[in-house]
Parts: sequence; structure tokens; C-alpha cells
Amino acid sequence: MRLHRNLVYTTIDSLNAIFNEGEYADKVVARALKKDKRWGSHDRKFVAETIYEIVRWKRLYAEIAGVKEPFDRDDIWRVFAVWAVLRGYPIPDWRQLEGTPERKIKGRFDELSKIRTFRESIPDWMDEIGVKELGEKKWTQEIAAQNQPAKVILRVNTLKTTKEKLHAILMDLNIETEFLKDQPDALVLKERANVFLTDAFKEGLFEVQDASSQLVAAYLDVKPGMRVVDTCAGAGGKTLHLASLMENKGQLIAMDLYESKLKQLKLRAKRNGAFNIEYKIIDSTKVIKKLQEKADRVLIDAPCSGLGVLKRNPDAKWKLQPEFIDNIRKVQAEVLESYSRIVKPGGKLVYATCSVLPSENQEQIKHFLTTENGKNFTFVKDEKILASESGFDGFYMALLERKA
Repeated sequence: MRLHRNLVYTTIDSLNAIFNEGEYADKVVARALKKDKRWGSHDRKFVAETIYEIVRWKRLYAEIAGVKEPFDRDDIWRVFAVWAVLRGYPIPDWRQLEGTPERKIKGRFDELSKIRTFRESIPDWMDEIGVKELGEKKWTQEIAAQNQPAKVILRVNTLKTTKEKLHAILMDLNIETEFLKDQPDALVLKERANVFLTDAFKEGLFEVQDASSQLVAAYLDVKPGMRVVDTCAGAGGKTLHLASLMENKGQLIAMDLYESKLKQLKLRAKRNGAFNIEYKIIDSTKVIKKLQEKADRVLIDAPCSGLGVLKRNPDAKWKLQPEFIDNIRKVQAEVLESYSRIVKPGGKLVYATCSVLPSENQEQIKHFLTTENGKNFTFVKDEKILASESGFDGFYMALLERKA
């Protein structure tokens, strides 16, 4: 187990881009992995996992290293040295790592691990909001679970194959998967693998989608032949799931504010063989008005803080600001008020977020049901998914029915 100079240099460059140039970790990692064609899977794994780990534990490692933001290059090397010592790597005699105080690093780690904001490596404001909304005990469990690396979950595209067939196809490629209890379309990878390089992916036999996220489309209770509207479709993970649950029959309208996201969805839909989807950019209020009371089912996958998906987006801990959460709550209320009008009498609506905060979830629904438009709806059921209980992403979904 030793450190290789070219891999470590790539890691340092990548961390500089994330910490100092505001770039997103997933984009930086994707770029880093293309840097050297000679790297094998172990090399790429080292680069990707090290970048994500140091991003995830940034506050803890920086405190141990005694450095403060903005980090210069020497600071990033010090943070890297902390990671290496705590991971048990022998420190090589490189100029940048000279004088690494190994015993002191281990001692500071033990001290700081007693304080939750350092142990879980989160900003103070995030800790405060978590305690306020979930309570001390539940938040402590939840934020610890959110720091566990995310499992890779596939959603089988039932328009093209079955779970059993895909399991066998991947097994032939030495990619082992397991079925997931109560999740008819999910396969869990036993070990991380680059599934995007497989022919099975290129042929549209599956998408990568967390187990919690896979529950949302099913919650909407769609049937083939319905008119269904996905109001915040984005790049369309849930839209594609809806298309397969509808067996490509009926009309599925995917809407979003951003044309670039819908373009991505079009490419994915083509690969998936999902051809009952229409695309609409929400560029004015007319788009919503035209659909008023026209849909059997409406999905509002609302914009949110993302505090349920930190395990797969660790840099969100540092990019998110408390003001953003205040603003997003207003947006959620507006979106519910506006998009719920698309549901026809007797139709159903699902409001979903990938947040664990009640103020973005149950409280939004409670408030909506007291509004003029909300009084037309009946609350049917909701589901709160915590990472600490499920092992997957934190999610919320509520099912409402419009009075006939």
C-alpha cells in the first residue's frame, strides 16, 4: 500500500478545483478519471474515492491540519497528509509531505471526534437546523448515515428486460448484483463498478437510480393509458420510471424550466425505448394554464435542499447556504400551489423531495391543504425515508387526491 505520485498530483489538482474554483465534485472526478489512459481500475478507484473522501471530511481534516479557507496549494497538501495518515498510508519522502506530524494528527482526530460538527464534518448552521427539525438523537443518527458512501443501485428498465435477465447479463461481466426486498425494479451492486461502460447500459436495459428515488414513481399509482405530468422532470430519472410503469401507453408530459435538462432526458428516453414522452419547457405561466385540470396524475419532484442525498453529493455540505433553504421553502409552496392545478377532479398528486427536513416536507403539505386551492385535495398518505433507517437516500413523498 503506497502512494503514487501521478495519482496524488491529480487528486490535489482536483481538490483545488472543488475547494477554490467552485467546481462540482462529480464533474471534477469525471474529468480526472480521463486524465491518463494507462490507469487501471485500481488507479481510477483511488483517485475518485480519495477526492470524495477528502471533500466529505473537509472540515475535520482542515481542523486537524490547522489550515483555514481559502486553501492555498500547501494547505491542500496538508489536508491530504491528514487523510493519508488516518488511512494508514506510509508517508513518502516527497517535498510536499515533509515533516508530517503523524502522532499529532492521530491525537487531534481522537479529540475532535467527540464533537459532532467535526466528527461528521458539517457546517455549524447545518447542525443547528438538523437538531431543530429532527431532534438531537435522530439528527445524530441521520448525519452519521449521510456520511456513509452511497451504494450503487440500478433500476431495471422493464420496457426492455427483466430483473432476472439483467442480473444474469451483469453476472457474465463479473458484476455481481443482489435483489432488493420490496423493490421490484432494483438491483444493488455488491461492489462498485463502472456500469456505464457496459453494453447493457448503452442498450438502455437499466438506469442508475437510488432505491429511495425508485419509490416515488410507484407512489403515484400510474396505469397504462393515463395522462401523467412530471412537472419538475430535470434529466428525467423518475420520468423514465413512469414511462416503464405506464408500459409506454398513454401520454407522459415531462416539464422543466431548463431546456438543457430536457435535452438530456430526450437522449436517455431514446436509449430506454421510452416513446410516450412529450417535452415542455416552462417558459411562461401559459404552459401550466393550458394543462389546468387535464391530468390523471401529477408528480411534483420539488426543488429542495438535498439534505437527504449528502452521501452521494458530499460537496453540497459546503456549497449549500442557510439562505438557500429559506428561499427554497418559498419556491416549494409556490410550485405546489401552481402545479397542483394540473390535476383533474378525481386525479392524484405526489409531492416529493430528497430532503429530510420536516419544514420542506410534512409542513409544506400541511400548509398547502389550508390554502384556497389546497382545500380541493384530500391527504391520502405520506412516507418519510431516513438514511439512518433505510441505508439509502433520505426522501419524502406525499400522495394527495383531488376531490371529484
